[in-house]
Amino acid sequence: MNIMDIKEILSRVDHTLLSQTACFEDIRHILDDAVKYGTASACIPPCFVGQAKAYTGNKLPICTVIGFPNGNNSTEVKVYETMKAVRDGADEIDMVINIGQLKCGNYDYILDEIRQVKKACGSRVLKVIIETCLLNEEEKIKMCKLVSESGADFIKTSTGFSTGGATFEDIALFKKHVEADVKIKAAGGISSLDDAIRFIELGADRLGTSRIVKIVKGMQNV
Repeated sequence: MNIMDIKEILSRVDHTLLSQTACFEDIRHILDDAVKYGTASACIPPCFVGQAKAYTGNKLPICTVIGFPNGNNSTEVKVYETMKAVRDGADEIDMVINIGQLKCGNYDYILDEIRQVKKACGSRVLKVIIETCLLNEEEKIKMCKLVSESGADFIKTSTGFSTGGATFEDIALFKKHVEADVKIKAAGGISSLDDAIRFIELGADRLGTSRIVKIVKGMQNV
């Protein structure tokens, strides 16, 4: 693998730290590495967005999460979370759908919620986390259609906090069923450069992971 290949992978990475125990010192290291290695963004908890934006300025897009990790907040709470994150300086929003409402077949609820959060985002990027490990194939396909209708920018596999993460099969399924203007984010369990390349080949535009930067740093230290 040449250096251009690695740069291309890094340019698609949302360098992520969402641990419950993370302090701003930990976040700062993530931000420094994201800037140094040219990642697409740094994805961090909402409470650190303001500090992160003040620290990085315009060097790096800041991404945060809404309704995380379970998605069963009310729509009103998710909208407020989004508005607060935007005021604090977030450039991108990753929201978790209400999985229970999907399981109940309340598709209008899901669609309306995504649209309301997208409206609160304004011009900022919205990625919709559907937590594929908890869904059957029919539900995944339905979410591809709902995200395509909603005006959201991305469909995303996973939070990384449930029973599983991204799979090659799910990215291929997304690619088959989302509209052409909807991008795809694979997240959760991406543990190697080979994995990253395969996800990109299958259609992933973004990769949510902390491991790729660590791998590249390790290669440079050899």
